[in-house]
Amino acid sequence: MIFPWFHAALAGVLMSAAPVHHRIESFLDRTLPPGPGGTVAVARDGRLVHCAGFGLADREARTPARCDTAYDVMSITKQFTAAAIMKLQMMGRLRTTDRLGVHLGPVPAGKRLITVRQLLTHTSGLRDLGDDYAPVSRDTMVRRALASPLRSRPGAEFHYSNVGYSLLAAIVERVSGSSYERFLAEHLFAPAGMTGTGYVLPRWAPGQVAIEYDKRGKRRGAPTEHPWAADGPYWYLRGNGGMLSTARDMYRWHRALEADTILSRRAKAELFAPRVPIDRKAKVYYGYGWGVLPRSEHGRVTEHDGGNDWSFGEFARFPDKGVMVFWITNQAYREGKWNLEDINGELTPGLVQALGA
Repeated sequence: MIFPWFHAALAGVLMSAAPVHHRIESFLDRTLPPGPGGTVAVARDGRLVHCAGFGLADREARTPARCDTAYDVMSITKQFTAAAIMKLQMMGRLRTTDRLGVHLGPVPAGKRLITVRQLLTHTSGLRDLGDDYAPVSRDTMVRRALASPLRSRPGAEFHYSNVGYSLLAAIVERVSGSSYERFLAEHLFAPAGMTGTGYVLPRWAPGQVAIEYDKRGKRRGAPTEHPWAADGPYWYLRGNGGMLSTARDMYRWHRALEADTILSRRAKAELFAPRVPIDRKAKVYYGYGWGVLPRSEHGRVTEHDGGNDWSFGEFARFPDKGVMVFWITNQAYREGKWNLEDINGELTPGLVQALGA
């Protein structure tokens, strides 16, 4: 979720005054083999200094990837769910210290101590349940999650839990009386000026949504073409992944988090607090929907990545330096040739150098 060596280097090179646009494009041209498409965005001091695509968003239609191409941002979705919980707390509708039974009804004895905060920090002990695209309703997901055996005692250990974030999305609906996506659209995305982020509510232009490709280069379709309900993904994915967004919207989200547009300073302090150690040696923690590196050579770092069988992306912020980086690809793997999840070991370091060379 967070790679300290990458972020320390990146923050440093972004402080240089040299332009980055052509270096990034040149690096991607040299480094990426034919196949993947994607988008890279970099912001500094409130300004979007680079936002451009590479490769094709749709190979069959020969549609190039662009700054405003929409992608499945995968587990980066979790930060939106966490922000929705913080917004509801600001509205006085819930508290992160609430136990599940306050919002989800009767809870089995072994899970009665689980809190909203433990869902946010992956310390609930809950196990993931099934395939992202299984046709599961909200109430079925909640029932199965609460009936499943725990991996560990609530609050005792960090275990990354997608179902925990789906439960948070269910709590958003129960508490707000609105659908999960509509609550996010009205209280997070619209105030931030994000017009291309959501499941089914945004009106994307024809060809705007990137097509995903598997490791053999087979077309897997747009995210919205996977098995979904009429109002978005089924509930093993909803709230923990599957959100579509654009690089420009992710920049707008960054700007909203820099200001108090969406969340108060107090809410953001709670959101980004380093609560649960992920890597004690590297001093990396998990907050609410974010990986947090409290101290580095270049200050605080907050980050989350996302990946599935086809795509991979990362969103990183350096609040002390006013820097944001977002990148994403529509084909993360290629059989026998490359693996763009090794983006952290090959593409990412090269991108860092290109940004500062």
